[in-house]
Amino acid sequence: MRHLIDPTDLTVEETARIIALAEDIIAHRDKYREACKGKKLATLFYEPSTRTRLSFTSAMLELGGEVIGFSDAASSSVSKGETVADTVRVIRCFADIIAMRHFKEGAPLVASQYAGIPVINAGDGSHAHPTQTLTDLLTIKREKGRLDHFTIGFCGDLKFGRTVHSLIKALSRYEGIEVILISPEELRLPDYMLHEMSAGSCLRFREVRTLEEAMPELDILYMTRVQKERFLDEEEFNRVKDSFVLDPEKMAAAKSDMIVLHPLPRVNEIARAVDNDPRAAYFRQVENGKFVRMALIHTLLEWAGDNRPFERTPVFGEEFVTEGAACPNARCIAATEDVDPIFRRGSDGVCRCAYCEAKAE
Repeated sequence: MRHLIDPTDLTVEETARIIALAEDIIAHRDKYREACKGKKLATLFYEPSTRTRLSFTSAMLELGGEVIGFSDAASSSVSKGETVADTVRVIRCFADIIAMRHFKEGAPLVASQYAGIPVINAGDGSHAHPTQTLTDLLTIKREKGRLDHFTIGFCGDLKFGRTVHSLIKALSRYEGIEVILISPEELRLPDYMLHEMSAGSCLRFREVRTLEEAMPELDILYMTRVQKERFLDEEEFNRVKDSFVLDPEKMAAAKSDMIVLHPLPRVNEIARAVDNDPRAAYFRQVENGKFVRMALIHTLLEWAGDNRPFERTPVFGEEFVTEGAACPNARCIAATEDVDPIFRRGSDGVCRCAYCEAKAE
């Protein structure tokens, strides 16, 4: 059974197929109006969501299918102590495919082990958001015409931003990509990802501390919020915050065909005046999310019919380990539910939890 838990669960070829299908859906919507007729999507959202939940719902309805599920953990049996494993064992009796968002990192991976139907990770804690990555890739393809040979800047919270981590992992498999990391010292990309990018990917990268240093070089700017709560010193936050706010003055230094992406929601990191700039692609990005989720649902249901096995391709030279380690992360599903321990040893020799990527003890 095939699932989408991490962006690298799809090969480059499979990713290209889903993106091509999304583009065909955009061009020929009538052709797909009954593509999933008679099928049900269960949306299991254990934490609040606006864009992602409505995007999945809209996607399934436009494919002619039906949607069941819940949008709040309090309205599910988790409030009675039911485990993720038991929940999906029940849901598979009513649905053909599951989209799950959970506050516990690794919960969708656990669900995929028990569901017996395709599971899509719609966001698990601060860990991963693979359908946002597919949305980003489709947007880049539509806006730039390619998924290789460009310079992309990631700006803001690179330490905790799950969308940044997921997209970097996905882009590591394409040629000719230069990554410029733009963040305050407190919110740098984690060291283990920097090591993996150096040792096991095709990406070229460097770090800078202001937007102004990078703007003239960028083909794509991926903005995220600089979070005040991540700073121990408010004075330090006030000193750096304006360096990471995109405004018309900073846009003036950019290429005429650069595009600006943002996973949303935004707070104040992009000035409202930028919205009218044709290079601002973040609202077009939202609509692309619906189309790529239509393509993903259609494809996973098709693969389920073919009984295609799940064979995850390791990235950055990693290998799987099942004994001799423990996950220290209290936000991991392994901290609260009885799950099989799974760890991945990276090219640096460090074992990380497969559910949440925390460094194992």
